[in-house]
Amino acid sequence: MPIVAGAIISGAYFGDKLSPLSDTTNLAPAMAGTDLFTHIRHMLWTTVPTISISLVIFTILGLRAETRVSGEGLQEVMAALSSSFDIGLHLLIPPGIVLLLVMRKTPAFPALLIGALLGGVFACLFQQRVVLQFVDQPELGGFLALLKGSWTALFAGYTSSTGNAQIDELLTRGGMQSMLDTVWLILSAMVFGGVMEKTGMLQVIAESILSRSRSTGSLVLSTLATSIGMNIIASDQYIAIVVPGRMYRAEFRKRGLKAKNLSRCLEDAGTLTSPLVPWNTCGAFMAQTLSVATLSYWPFCFFNLMNPVLSAIYGFTGFTIEPIEDVLRSTVHVSRSTVNRQPSTFNRNQ
Repeated sequence: MPIVAGAIISGAYFGDKLSPLSDTTNLAPAMAGTDLFTHIRHMLWTTVPTISISLVIFTILGLRAETRVSGEGLQEVMAALSSSFDIGLHLLIPPGIVLLLVMRKTPAFPALLIGALLGGVFACLFQQRVVLQFVDQPELGGFLALLKGSWTALFAGYTSSTGNAQIDELLTRGGMQSMLDTVWLILSAMVFGGVMEKTGMLQVIAESILSRSRSTGSLVLSTLATSIGMNIIASDQYIAIVVPGRMYRAEFRKRGLKAKNLSRCLEDAGTLTSPLVPWNTCGAFMAQTLSVATLSYWPFCFFNLMNPVLSAIYGFTGFTIEPIEDVLRSTVHVSRSTVNRQPSTFNRNQ
């Protein structure tokens, strides 16, 4: 089970890092000062090699296993789904449109909004008996009943009643109301980071750390270590992104490094190490959801463990660490001006 949990978490966080609809994937570039899709493209340099290595390791572990899996449970699940819902390929249209919007670089908010509204429309068209279960007013009929049922599910959540305990546990979710805790966490992280920045506490901490960070590699390593430390101390991935982002944003700019270098560090350490800490919100959620203790599954989260290491290696070698073009142009301009002045000075002296 720890190996299975490690595979699930590795795959989930790989998808989370590269999704334009992910909260942390939007938060990191916002804190660093770059745009979303530039951030995602830059993360490919660390995520693709590490997920490839992880897949190789999990394949080897899987081939060595002697587990026998029965298809009986799957048949029961499919039968329960078929009896409770009207299933067809046409129901893939809403997520397909969301994917199309993502490919066209549509911002996360309108893409998610369109996807949710289309999901509601398709539910009213093709799952009417399921939607009407949420309507407790018999006098309502037709369009109004479907509208109330779909809106209730969107806001308060969906409660599954297929009779199959496994399906009901999987499909029963809280809707927009259940997301309020996450929204409060993000707001609290933003306020906390803003207070620390305004009062000068971030500057004091950053100066203390940066006094020992002379090179680009040490700056990247400091950023990664700070994000990991915030995951351990503050117990939340949002704070692990917001606070280091505020701390090092000016320093990356001062050293002529693009903001996407900082945003990638924030994700490589702040997002990916959060499920590895037992008392972190992500670590606690993973342990509860997968029924595997955090300290049991974390050695098998190969993707999460390797990403910060590879990011640090890139920092010290300079691989994929991109400077700001304005700094490059000014450096080249100064060098050319110096070279052009030397012959004229020599001629005047002669």
